[in-house]
Amino acid sequence: MTQTHEPLSDTAVALEAVRARYRAERDKRIRPDGTEQYAFVTEGKLSRYGADPWTPEVAERPARHDVVDLTIIGAGFGGLLAGAFARKAGIEKIRYIDVAGDFGGTWYWNRYPGLTCDVESYLYLPMLEEIGTKPSRKFAPGEEIRQHALAIAERFDLRRDTLFQTEVTSLRWNDDEERWEVETSRDDSFASRYVLISSGPFQRPKLPRIPGIESFEGHAFHTSRWDYAYTGGDHTGGLDGLADKRVAVVGTGATGLQVVPEVAKYAKELFVVQRTPSAIDVRGDAPTDDEWWNSLKPGWQRRRRDNWIDFVHGMGADENIVGGAWTDLATVRGMRRLVETGFASDPALTMELADYEKMEELRQRVVDLVDDSETAAALQPWYRQMCKRPGFSDHYLQVFNQPNVSLVDTDGRGIDSFTPEGFVVDGVEHQVDVIIFATGYELNFDAATRAGVDIRGRGGVSLTERWSDGMRTLHGWVAREFPNLLQMGLLQNAFSFNFTHVLEDQAEHIGAVLAESEHRGDVLIEPTEEAENEWVAVIHGQDTAGLEFQAECTPSYTNEEGKPSRAEAYTAGPTAFRQLLADWWANGGLEQVLTPKGATRA
Repeated sequence: MTQTHEPLSDTAVALEAVRARYRAERDKRIRPDGTEQYAFVTEGKLSRYGADPWTPEVAERPARHDVVDLTIIGAGFGGLLAGAFARKAGIEKIRYIDVAGDFGGTWYWNRYPGLTCDVESYLYLPMLEEIGTKPSRKFAPGEEIRQHALAIAERFDLRRDTLFQTEVTSLRWNDDEERWEVETSRDDSFASRYVLISSGPFQRPKLPRIPGIESFEGHAFHTSRWDYAYTGGDHTGGLDGLADKRVAVVGTGATGLQVVPEVAKYAKELFVVQRTPSAIDVRGDAPTDDEWWNSLKPGWQRRRRDNWIDFVHGMGADENIVGGAWTDLATVRGMRRLVETGFASDPALTMELADYEKMEELRQRVVDLVDDSETAAALQPWYRQMCKRPGFSDHYLQVFNQPNVSLVDTDGRGIDSFTPEGFVVDGVEHQVDVIIFATGYELNFDAATRAGVDIRGRGGVSLTERWSDGMRTLHGWVAREFPNLLQMGLLQNAFSFNFTHVLEDQAEHIGAVLAESEHRGDVLIEPTEEAENEWVAVIHGQDTAGLEFQAECTPSYTNEEGKPSRAEAYTAGPTAFRQLLADWWANGGLEQVLTPKGATRA
């Protein structure tokens, strides 16, 4: 399957040709409306796409008017890990607020057939050793992951004071009481010493803002609200309700790669609507090997995670103990070659050549697996690998050899319009019975927007106002003028494709600060102006090469549909960030964030 190439340093003409192809493919996809090309499920008639199919009835409960120690907004893995480490820190009364009906976050909402993690489950599932979960497979099914989330909640007794099916409507700091006043959509009004926001960057399902989308008279739903009442079956398959249906799946990103093979097993006819093809490498899933699992020594998950991080992000590991396609990314190849040459090579050219080689292999993989040459050509990705989240599947490409499956390639333009009977691409109407939108989520890192509430700190200053000229935090988790407001996520923090690894590191760090705050008793958590300014300078002073790279990429959510703004992640990576925090602790960093109550923070 892997092609053999002549040394690319001798094939400058070929490299320039592929650059031109990349630019052309990017340019045809650039749209003046950018991220505004999407609508969200809170808008008008589209709100039906956001209804909760898993807990459709709202449970009656009395409104809460009390005082709690810690309020956590968001009940996914970030919130769960924050609660677990807060419990270890001695925090007793922890209250969760989430619009969902239970714990799980994205794994609560997403229960579509074929759902799995795309990072190895031994790395992705947090606290495996402590909880005692054994993943059934290298890439665990979604329902198994959701059950692991529930196991964390059970282990740390996090369910007893939850407010599910509830939204925060007001979050205000009371200067006199030195507490947060929290109000919700269900008439709750209570005080909280600490508030932690962990609502995640992917919160609201998005739909394409295409003429006629509300006029379609067939059945339609978003993959994050899968309608098993219509399709039949469950997350394991059995979608017999589609046996006589013409189905369209709109979207060919990470979700589409998992959904399409399952729908193709049952649909009478399946149209896969593609704007930009994914770059798809081997997945290599397999059941967990019992002998290997039983041989693992305490601390194995941390060692395995660190090794993967170093290989995929930092390139510091000599031994690749995880293996798999994630550790053979174009960037990994490029960095390895730079290390081997002692960085004597031209870094930019070395990375580009490695990327070219890798993407040629992935394009050839399409040709090898898809029988029809026209379909194969349309499925080939023409961009650098890290322009989109890497895709992995052992089944997706092969689906297009089935007689009931058709690729509707829009050549980068997307769907022209919807009609009562279906959708139109390039002037041709495709009539279908059901449309399944695998179109992803709004990507938003702003804490106030993610929480869906106007957050107001000291003196009534809103977080939006405070950040009007850009985000300002210390290490991404705490900000001036917003005492005892803690944040988890990617803003001004480290980034990893294994997001739960970053979340667990953050939760452990915040839990340790909470423990010291509780020990001292009469302090607030708020950074000094100097510390915050220094960190913002670090973030904004980073190399802009990544921003320039994204600006040249084909549009996607990773570069704000072709209009990337200043990066707010710590680009040195999670290993470097963890060391930075270790040094911060060792050098008395706590004094930068713990302030005696009643004192003015300088």
